[in-house]
Amino acid sequence: MSRPSSLAICAALLLTACVEPSAFAQPREIFSSNGTIEPARGIWHSADYGWILEIDADGITRWQDTPAGCYASAQDGPTLMSQVEYRYITPLGPDRAKFEYLPSDGNTVFERLDALPDACGAQDLSGRRATFDIFASIFERHYAFFERRGVDWPAQVTEARARLSDDMSDADFFALLASLIEPLGDSHTKLIAEFDGERHRAQYGLGTTLPMIAGGIGETPWLIGLIDQALGEVLDPGARHIGNDRVITGMIDGRVGYIQIFTMGGFTDTETPGTPEWAAAELAALETMLDEALTRFADTDAVILDLSNNRGGYDAVTRAIASRFTDTPFTGYTVRTDWSGEPDATYRIEPHDGPRYTGPVYVLTSDVTVSAGEITTMMLRQLPNVTQAGTTTRGAFSTPLAKPLPNGWYVELANEIFADAEGVVHEGRGLEPEVTLDVFDADDPVGSHGRAVRALAEHALSSLY
Repeated sequence: MSRPSSLAICAALLLTACVEPSAFAQPREIFSSNGTIEPARGIWHSADYGWILEIDADGITRWQDTPAGCYASAQDGPTLMSQVEYRYITPLGPDRAKFEYLPSDGNTVFERLDALPDACGAQDLSGRRATFDIFASIFERHYAFFERRGVDWPAQVTEARARLSDDMSDADFFALLASLIEPLGDSHTKLIAEFDGERHRAQYGLGTTLPMIAGGIGETPWLIGLIDQALGEVLDPGARHIGNDRVITGMIDGRVGYIQIFTMGGFTDTETPGTPEWAAAELAALETMLDEALTRFADTDAVILDLSNNRGGYDAVTRAIASRFTDTPFTGYTVRTDWSGEPDATYRIEPHDGPRYTGPVYVLTSDVTVSAGEITTMMLRQLPNVTQAGTTTRGAFSTPLAKPLPNGWYVELANEIFADAEGVVHEGRGLEPEVTLDVFDADDPVGSHGRAVRALAEHALSSLY
């Protein structure tokens, strides 16, 4: 049996961690949704995201607008969200517009300014105290879940500032900033820095399974074991490992269809990531895979959609998946940045016009299931034919807000509030299953997954009678 490629291993562990900044082509012009160049040149400000875009003939300069200072930053950070830049604009009035990275896939509204604010670039903010104040103020303004995660941010900042000094080493300063985000326990919040010739990363709230795997079998052997087990033991002969090694499809006992998706994207490698061509190729590849699988599953008694090792990805993929398991339109989810405000975006799911499956569907989850994997689960479990099984998901839905710091370090944080159709927010709590199964047991993290899949198939069949 062939082993998955190193790229597949990398992608299944973390979709965006494998992409180098040079892989993203930065736009020189911003277009309207119909492909024409839009007169977007000028100064645009988004208070909700703390960004100012200065657009001229040379391209886009992005400024970080914070209560503690305003500074320019390059879109060349260590994660996907810090690398892509806006390409599209939809005017909402003479001085108001929605900017998007990809067509019809965003909700960030900007207001036109007459000029760049005087504070932008007015002072050197790269010192310890200035960087600390910037860091603290970014969270104070944009982080959405202090109350949900039980953190008194002002008290945290006051305590940390008492330990701050101008002559701190890079390592000590990094540890100080990391100590501020650790109590959040939010895996969508991270601090990344390079010093002493190495990259350092502070990220918390990864659940119990991933730390257990890291301290034991290791993620690469674990993933290979799961793939080999699925193809060689759990699924019927003829199971396939497809989609650039991100997807497994097959049957269980000829009666239950099975789809495992490791990441919501990465299905192709033919286009430059982050471009419209890449987005179209990703959705086209997903469409082909789901057409084939759901056509094959047409006469099955049930389908298992296994998201128990899904690390997230491209939100448009989540909506495309949801459209395959319903015959009627429904509200998938809403997004906003203000707890008291109306949604900035409401995503309606229309039934796909090709092969669909509306029989019994079981979505298998774990505490590894995160981000776009959770968004998919949140949408699907609202459907009458769908049951969530496994263990509770991670509880980190928000698309990370990328914020380079003035000293060259980098932070991401959760600023978007995702809610289901009833307005329920599951951030920090996760999605609890209706059917509980031990998916990744510490004593046997590979074999337990196979047993959970088999048990779920048996449960699905027994529920028919």
